[in-house]
Amino acid sequence: MNYRALRVEEQNGAFFRSVKELSLDQLPAGDVCIQVAYSSLNYKDALSATGNKGVSKTFPHTPGIDAAGIVTESADQRFSVGDAVIVTGYDLGMNTPGGYAEYIRVPADWPLLLPQGLSLRETMILGTAGLTAALGVAALEQQGFQDGPVLVTGASGGVGSIAVALLASLNKDVVAATGKIEAQPWLKKLGASRFLGREDLNQAQKLPLLKGQFGGAIDTVGGIPLENIIKQLKPHASVAACGLVAGAELNLTVFPFILRGVNLLGIDSQNCLMDRRQALWQKLATEWKVDLSPMVTEVGLEELEPHIHNILQGQSSGRVLVRIGGE
Repeated sequence: MNYRALRVEEQNGAFFRSVKELSLDQLPAGDVCIQVAYSSLNYKDALSATGNKGVSKTFPHTPGIDAAGIVTESADQRFSVGDAVIVTGYDLGMNTPGGYAEYIRVPADWPLLLPQGLSLRETMILGTAGLTAALGVAALEQQGFQDGPVLVTGASGGVGSIAVALLASLNKDVVAATGKIEAQPWLKKLGASRFLGREDLNQAQKLPLLKGQFGGAIDTVGGIPLENIIKQLKPHASVAACGLVAGAELNLTVFPFILRGVNLLGIDSQNCLMDRRQALWQKLATEWKVDLSPMVTEVGLEELEPHIHNILQGQSSGRVLVRIGGE
């Protein structure tokens, strides 16, 4: 049996992408075979699709760190043929052929059953970005929100925009930081009450502390913006950090931590434990379910190319849903 997949191939150090027809025999060994209905585009997918060896080491390769679909074969009693399942993170789309294909085969510890209240399509509008945003919001909630607005950086991106919607659903006063003025109308629909420009957080400040004004934050960019957020958190407030597009280094003193008692919370969705995943997906299907339609662009495999370019250039907004087979 054959299936279609987006393949990234290397020729003389250059990388090329095209939709190919492959045999199911070419899938890796695994416990569960899934017919993919939808995937999504993440920054890590774009890196893999352009040959970044820090993400995917061997080529030809099929990217796609997210997949949702129907089980067609299972060697594990936790899953039966016909089950609707989600796979996000782990090694999918990195060095294991990923969700930009009509079929995937994965270890049984990776999938989770589709939670009641979400369709396969809705899960991939969320995808890794949604799980990451949910982990960030849950971490802030557990630590305790302080009085004052909650800041979200990279608010027009996948994680940031979903975080805006989730925080707004919790009745938080959400300040969205974005360099894309054109994204402000739909971010306002998602629940942002006001906006900061990218330049408002991008200038390094020599002072070890700045005026405390944020009761919490979700940072998706890292670098100087994260430094400035930490300096501007109110006493005992927290920032959940999950990105580094603005830089991987932090130039800070210990003063925000020992004089204001602020918290820097690291978020890792790739290796999140399964019980935590299940709990958060259930929340995303029920009390945290939000309407993300203002931020969704749906494409097929053959239409991915410009979106891969845009996300690498920082020109992408919202979520790109990848239709593989549909429901």
